Amino acid sequence: MDIGLLIGGEDAAAGIGTTFERIDPVTGEIATRAAAARKSDVDRAVEAAARAFPGWSETGPNARRAILNKAADLLDAKTGKFIEVCVAETGATAPWIGFNVMFAANILREAAAMTTQIKGEVMPSDKPGTLAMAYRQPVGVLVGMAPWNAPVILGMRAVAMPIACGNTVVLKASEMCPHTHLMIAETLREAGLPEGVVNVVTHSAEDAPEVVSALIAHPKVKRINFTGSSRVGRIIAKQAAEHLKPVLLELGGKAPLVVLDDADVDAAVNAAIFGAYMNQGQICMSTERIIVDESVAEEFSRKFTARAEALPHGDPRGQVVLGAVVSRATVERIDGLVREAVGKGAVMTTGGATETTIMPATVVDKVTREMKLFREESFGPVVCIVRARDAEHALELANDTEYGLSSAVFGRDISRAMSIAKRIDAGICHINGPTVGDEAQMPFGGTKASGYGRFGGTAGIAEFTELRWITIEDANQHYPF
Repeated sequence: MDIGLLIGGEDAAAGIGTTFERIDPVTGEIATRAAAARKSDVDRAVEAAARAFPGWSETGPNARRAILNKAADLLDAKTGKFIEVCVAETGATAPWIGFNVMFAANILREAAAMTTQIKGEVMPSDKPGTLAMAYRQPVGVLVGMAPWNAPVILGMRAVAMPIACGNTVVLKASEMCPHTHLMIAETLREAGLPEGVVNVVTHSAEDAPEVVSALIAHPKVKRINFTGSSRVGRIIAKQAAEHLKPVLLELGGKAPLVVLDDADVDAAVNAAIFGAYMNQGQICMSTERIIVDESVAEEFSRKFTARAEALPHGDPRGQVVLGAVVSRATVERIDGLVREAVGKGAVMTTGGATETTIMPATVVDKVTREMKLFREESFGPVVCIVRARDAEHALELANDTEYGLSSAVFGRDISRAMSIAKRIDAGICHINGPTVGDEAQMPFGGTKASGYGRFGGTAGIAEFTELRWITIEDANQHYPF
């Protein structure tokens, strides 16, 4: 499938006519041939968004709401097409992409509901005859950068709340799923979104630095939101800081699931299996470290390994739980982490590397904090089991990471579990639930190397509006001179 850019509501080729190819990670065939944007194309997209801003920012909340709700319905109707395109581009399974579309529609409906919730307040002033207001208004042109791993969810999240708040957006599509991300904007256009409100630039991996830098540096871009790796997030934050532009960053993770000595072990196993292997472990919230009290560690490891071993894996177009990872490099990276851990005394209880992009669920027990697998984000179908002496030791292990996105605690004593949850340094913690979980209205984001700022609900409004102080005063007030 050949696709172009979306600029000012029109399909467009890259200015110099260049393209790139996204290869199906399972078949090796071309999934998408896309326009390869450069700086000049970025400038065109930003200028289109800037032209659209005055009209869109003055569009009433219920008009914006109607478009977003219509887009949600259209998105649901296109589930089959999204599955076809995205399975080919990313190697994910059909159920995962179907869930992506459903959740992305929820994001649109939540954003639609927020259009009438952009509130300020009247504040008391010491100046006689003065009406003082804290007033929220749209910012202007925003940039959204979305990754490939939850492509419809995160692509939609990059644009939905910004446009609900009256901004216009340039979406930088991932080079791993350019067609998928373009389809999000096409759906919004079909729903009646005015031209230029959402624009899409696609680019090759080689041109990513030029495109990203151009987006950040453009004087008409006011804010950036980025979801992706911590390594790239640091680069974006540094570049944005040079221009004093606010950034919302949702980055990597190494989520711990803590199993206390009084936990329901079977329930913890269920949650950990889901959290570790949904979408082949390629989710920022994926359970990467299971920290288990040593009194229940043997039981947990035995049951967890048996469940992991039974998960069907194979071609994502078949009836499997685990499809392909996004590239062969993922398998090779995981294999290196596992080999290093086993060499230092860990035990691989099931799974292991393959010669393809399809890898079975892999479990490594008896991992310690001296091993790379304990610290480095694997972003694939592998999880390590770490044994803790007691609850306080488990908390110490959970916090011994540069990341802080999601986490979970299992225990029957809710007061004790809550005490642990409150002290885990992460933006999200679920008690007796999996580390993987999201709802469109919740404040979503992390701490430390997992980023800063919050997507979702009213928290998102604060990220995508400008809070101003406006007064109405007595024109004939007294001045001291």
